[in-house]
Amino acid sequence: MIKPDKWIRKRCLEDNMVTPFVEKQDGEGKVSYGLSSYGYDIRVADQYKIFTNARNSEIDPKNFSKDSFVDYQGETCIVPPNSFALAHTVERFKIPRNVLGICLGKSTYARCGIIVNVTPLEPGWEGILTIEISNTTPLPAKIYSNEGIAQILFFESDEVCETSYADRKGKYQDQIGVVLPRILAPQSA
Repeated sequence: MIKPDKWIRKRCLEDNMVTPFVEKQDGEGKVSYGLSSYGYDIRVADQYKIFTNARNSEIDPKNFSKDSFVDYQGETCIVPPNSFALAHTVERFKIPRNVLGICLGKSTYARCGIIVNVTPLEPGWEGILTIEISNTTPLPAKIYSNEGIAQILFFESDEVCETSYADRKGKYQDQIGVVLPRILAPQSA
């Protein structure tokens, strides 16, 4: 069940589920962020990795090259046409064992052809989110740092999960900044 703002406020303040926590929507002259009716609108920080195909011939998630990106920091970021950038949230998350977070892009960007992709925030996961920002248009797209980029909806279970992300020692636990794809080394017998 999706939980309303009262529950989210309580969990964020008591359990540090979202830090820093903005208690109400802030959207004067910017893309809004903060507590919403049934979720929390997150901000994109000012550090980006912009995809470039100038140095590679393929993308391989098992052997990902840092050369696929150009590092950029600024108040805005221009995502090239039909390309994408990786970024990270301003907020840090600490997801309780009985909560799951699902992230969806904000309508302001969606209406401009910008798609935001974030994998689920699993029970027991902690860290700063890495965000994929895709520009589906044939024109450059501007992203505003330290403003809203997506909304997280929180679902609470009546029971805690049997095995959390922390229990599994997930490879993206406690990540900071923009984190590129990782593959765990095979376990030796």
